[in-house]
Amino acid sequence: MIGPGKYDELCTLVRERANAKGALLVVIEGNRGQGFSVQATGPVLAVLPELLETLAREIRRDIEQGKP
Repeated sequence: MIGPGKYDELCTLVRERANAKGALLVVIEGNRGQGFSVQATGPVLAVLPELLETLAREIRRDIEQGKP
C-alpha cells in the first residue's frame, strides 16, 4: 500500500524522534485495529525485505526454542 496508513502519524513521530532514515511500525490490536506504516528512503526501502526475512527467521527460532 502506497500512501499514509492509519498509523502513519505515529510512525512519523518515531522516525523523527530517532532521527532515522526509515521506520517500520507494526501495530497489533491497536486502538485503530491492525496496521502498519513504513517510511523510508529508497536505499532503506531496498534493504527492508531482507531485514524483514531475517527478523522472521529470528522470531521463528525463538519460538522453537521456547523463548517468549
